[in-house]
Amino acid sequence: MLYTIMAVADNSSRQSLIPSFLYSPSISSKRLFDFDVPVNTNHGLYHSMFNISKPSSSNNQSRTFMIPAPNEKIEMFSPAYYAACTAGGIFSCGLTHMTVTPLDLVKCNMQIDPSKYKSITSGFGILLKEQGVKGFFRGWVPTLLGYSAQGACKFGFYEFFKKYYSDIAGPEYAAKYKTLIYLAGSASAEVIADIALCPMEAVKVRVQTQPGFARGLADGLPKFIRSEGYVGLYKGLVPLWGRQIPYTMMKFASFETIVVLLYKHAIPTPKEQCSKSLQLGVSFAGGYIAGVFCAIVSHPADNLVSFLNNAQGATAGDAIKKLGLWGLFTRGLPLRIVMIGTLTGAQWGIYDAFKVFVGLPTTGGVSPPPAAKA
Repeated sequence: MLYTIMAVADNSSRQSLIPSFLYSPSISSKRLFDFDVPVNTNHGLYHSMFNISKPSSSNNQSRTFMIPAPNEKIEMFSPAYYAACTAGGIFSCGLTHMTVTPLDLVKCNMQIDPSKYKSITSGFGILLKEQGVKGFFRGWVPTLLGYSAQGACKFGFYEFFKKYYSDIAGPEYAAKYKTLIYLAGSASAEVIADIALCPMEAVKVRVQTQPGFARGLADGLPKFIRSEGYVGLYKGLVPLWGRQIPYTMMKFASFETIVVLLYKHAIPTPKEQCSKSLQLGVSFAGGYIAGVFCAIVSHPADNLVSFLNNAQGATAGDAIKKLGLWGLFTRGLPLRIVMIGTLTGAQWGIYDAFKVFVGLPTTGGVSPPPAAKA
């Protein structure tokens, strides 16, 4: 369905103009990728529209690490383009969330049983004593599958909705209200992404916070369904939206803004002249900073999601009564800032690395051109 919707929209709007701030100059996919040389900006669409000059070639290409690029060039905003963004989202979200499963496990238990798991250090110690090293990765399968599905929808639909809303607004208003475009596109994408994530998130939390409930997804999912039915898998959907939609809006809008500021104030060289390794470093740094803001704005809802998925028949009122308003906003927050900052930085780094590999430009970093004077 994702590709069908995107293909229809692409056929109807491919001729429309897209503001230059949305995408940086593209990389030619007919050359080898050298992570220490400037990006080749001689791509037809961007070169003709924005008059981007070609950087000088490097004399050290033969001595640098190189990755072969695909032979096929991906047309911007084509079905293949959205498919590539969807694949990049799968890698960026699924792999990163699976990697930080131990941090997530401690965080969830601190939220559910604060009297037992009083701090990050003691939480790791208790889990190691009771479950061993293997216990740190309890629930990794639903984590991998759930967040891979979420990442596919999050990044794929974000690129789609960003283009779609820009076309509706037109070049002038899209450039003027670019942050609103980012916010609307990311919120729309996350509504869909959380529907894909919710069942796996419910099973993950139950497996991680109730020792003896199940070993993992294979026995945990059927047991969950027998206990609460299929509807129970979506019991936490509204709190999940409450956590993830503000998180994703902050993730994308702040990242796009931070990257522009980094290239404007911290990097002395224009983005199109920076090496790919530097561009990917900027993507990671911008993602990490954005992740700190994401963790703060979405943390109360994260506590609610953990509480509701752990306790059968529990309500939001029960969570507030037990945790208190202060606990709702602060319990487990330091660990989540570390976890989400690292996650978000790594996700943007992996996503943009994948885009570079398939011959697409990295995300953000190009400021809108000044409005033409009448």
